[in-house]
Amino acid sequence: VQLQASGGGWVQAGGSLRLSCAASGSIFSFNVMGWYRQFPGKERELVADGTSGGSTNYADSVKGRFTISRDNAKNTVYLQMNDLKPEDTAVYYCSIRQWTNKGWDRYEHNYWGQGTLVTVSS
Repeated sequence: VQLQASGGGWVQAGGSLRLSCAASGSIFSFNVMGWYRQFPGKERELVADGTSGGSTNYADSVKGRFTISRDNAKNTVYLQMNDLKPEDTAVYYCSIRQWTNKGWDRYEHNYWGQGTLVTVSS
């Protein structure tokens, strides 16, 4: 599985950016695609994710400003980021999680795209 992200860049506070991430390879019908971000010296944190069934989940810090959406036919996930703030400046990573079963055991497979830098100036 490979993920190709695009859409990062520089924007002034209050502006908008849209990130895209396309997955290719062996993609299962049920999966969770999402966006994470990483600040310098910090661990990667969840921004938003969404299942192939349509459920979504957001970090409190982005609720009401960011919207995650998916095109399941294209195995692509988007992150529309509005009202950006300087504290949103980070490297953003897309991911896909899917699961396989072997006997009684369930295995999670997590794949990451390359990071894309989002810089918000004040």
